[in-house]
Amino acid sequence: MSRFADTPEPPYYAVIFTAQRTPEHDGGDHGYDAMAKRMMDLALAQPGCLGAESTRDAGGLGITVAYFHDQAAIAAWREHAEHLTAQRLGRQRWYAHYELRIARVERAYSGPEGRGHDWPDRISPAFNQTRRP
Repeated sequence: MSRFADTPEPPYYAVIFTAQRTPEHDGGDHGYDAMAKRMMDLALAQPGCLGAESTRDAGGLGITVAYFHDQAAIAAWREHAEHLTAQRLGRQRWYAHYELRIARVERAYSGPEGRGHDWPDRISPAFNQTRRP
């Protein structure tokens, strides 16, 4: 299984959750790992969720990016009952700090071949008009 989400052609949305875990002074995770796995499984099963990618370093900094078809799907995920419980526990127990960002994905490519040399010609006209010189 790939650690990369298999997303469709843009546009779609990315919910980017970056969090610093609290120190585990007693060596326990206080249910974090089980809840993180449950939330990933649950998110991937939500209508409109296109996939997700997640990583965490040894210092406890983690980044999870979940991809959604539209903002309505993101709102439904945000208000899911089990996700609300996880959010509360995250604030109370698991995270020293977090950032949440939502972005619209306008273009995407993969590699190692990457975008190729003709990539500016493949960008939507609206994007080309907003590019800075």
